[in-house]
Amino acid sequence: MSKGSLEVIVGCMSSGKSEELIRRLKRATIAKQLVIVFKPGLDNRGEKLVIASRDGRLFDAIPIDNPREVFDHLKPEHKVVALDEAQFLPEDVMAVVQELIARGLRVLAAGLDTDFRGEPFGVVPELMAEADSVTKLTAVCVRCGQPAIRTQRLIAGQPAPYESPRIVVGGDELYEARCRSCHEVPQACLLIRPQQ
Repeated sequence: MSKGSLEVIVGCMSSGKSEELIRRLKRATIAKQLVIVFKPGLDNRGEKLVIASRDGRLFDAIPIDNPREVFDHLKPEHKVVALDEAQFLPEDVMAVVQELIARGLRVLAAGLDTDFRGEPFGVVPELMAEADSVTKLTAVCVRCGQPAIRTQRLIAGQPAPYESPRIVVGGDELYEARCRSCHEVPQACLLIRPQQ
């Protein structure tokens, strides 16, 4: 039985995560390896049954809500299993990934490593810790043109405050890539009452 592995692709919005994932999937297909791709059902952007890169590349994908659904679709001939938008998957995806690796499969996972606040996002840090390799991609900061590592959420054109919901699915209309210096997360104003 071949040894399984986990490759994780991370970065901010617009950094090319899905593009890199699709590139690796196409290479596996050229090598005549049967691949299967999953994405969270929560990710309702674009077409439901594909993952898409910003440069227009598409790859068939199966939306799932529960990570165990992977096994409902998996065939013995599959050699590569991919998970896109991993930050939206529940924590029990780790047990699924470990089982896939134990079965000798090559697992690819792509997702945001940090949320709009700049904090670790979902299960992605755990995937990175378990990974055989991690590829961290950068985008271009829309403000200054430097390498971007953060995802800026906007509300009516302004930075979203820290208290905003952590998960809001959206694209360029809600998010933009920013460097560390240009990334903004306004904190709530705390009312400090004088002691009586």
